Amino acid sequence: MYRFLSLAVAVLLLCPMMNAFAETDDQAAADAVAALIDAIYVQKWTENTDAEIEAARKGWDALTEAQRKLVSGEEADPDYFGRDTGDASQDNPLNGDEIGERELLVVSFGTSFNESRAMDIGAIEEALQAAYPDWSVRRAFTSQIIINHIQARDGEKIDNVQKALERAVANGVKTLMIQPTLLMHGAEYDELCETVEAYSDKFESVTVSEPLLGQVGRDAGTINTDKLTVAKAVVAAAVADAGFGKIEEAANDGVAIVLMGHGTSHTAKVSYSQMQAQMKDLDYQNVFVGTVEGEPEETACENVIEAVRNAGYKKVILRPLMVVAGDHANNDMAGEDADSWVNLFRSAGVFESVSCQIAGLGRIPAVQELYVLHAADAMKEEKK
Repeated sequence: MYRFLSLAVAVLLLCPMMNAFAETDDQAAADAVAALIDAIYVQKWTENTDAEIEAARKGWDALTEAQRKLVSGEEADPDYFGRDTGDASQDNPLNGDEIGERELLVVSFGTSFNESRAMDIGAIEEALQAAYPDWSVRRAFTSQIIINHIQARDGEKIDNVQKALERAVANGVKTLMIQPTLLMHGAEYDELCETVEAYSDKFESVTVSEPLLGQVGRDAGTINTDKLTVAKAVVAAAVADAGFGKIEEAANDGVAIVLMGHGTSHTAKVSYSQMQAQMKDLDYQNVFVGTVEGEPEETACENVIEAVRNAGYKKVILRPLMVVAGDHANNDMAGEDADSWVNLFRSAGVFESVSCQIAGLGRIPAVQELYVLHAADAMKEEKK
């Protein structure tokens, strides 16, 4: 009898130790996968990238549900593989060969949010293909981090710019038109032009078209027709999605519309100031432009909150001033963290309501048409 009691006591004493060993093993397994994810969270592609992506995917698949919750690294977390961002099969990577002699390469920064990729970037690509049926539309992303994420999680392969250019060369493309879906003439646009320049002797003709907002202009008061078109289009979409017929109806109801851009230290940051100036010129007094990066300074979240407060609006609608409603829109704007814009506006304690519209510019027909017009202008220049 005593012997059995001793065994029972021993088992009770060993159980916490066994659980501790099990927890240690679980964390070790999670840490190993986190390291694999961090290894592919890089902007440079190498010959080992595909193998590293496959290893990260296999590592994640081998984890238990409990282990997956423990994944944490410099960039890795359970959402890398686990977050539902929509059906990847709805997106077309446009990475096919048999291009022909004329290619229209649509270059985007990219997003790992599947639904937004199809509705924003995909919609622009489809509009361009419909407008120019004699051209082969293909896709490239500038963010290798995003390309790796999509490939690891969904098995969808998207070309980076260099791969897309190599594909064009291999397919015998003679006339290459590049249409960036980028918002402005910022750092991404500059880098794109530098990459393309290295391939300029591979084609009979290479042309890079304008980004969405067109030329930057001299100062904050310099406004072009592209900015006018975008300002009207995004405000009309925001007003309609909020259930109003006109912007004046929203203003009369005490509603302010805050458009959140990315922001940049590049000289092109004046484009955000120009967009705010455009809103004032249109008499959209209840529309405010902000940026995640807070550059220009007046576009920082705390400054926008103060501007909306001082203007007397009690209801706030947040919407991205971005081509794609991706990570910034879903996390920086509408996320659950205390420093997301929706929570910063709410914590100000002066607004009756704060809501979000998660929709990129790319899904707006007038914006798609503007890209079509930019491509048309570039084609005219190429023929001169």
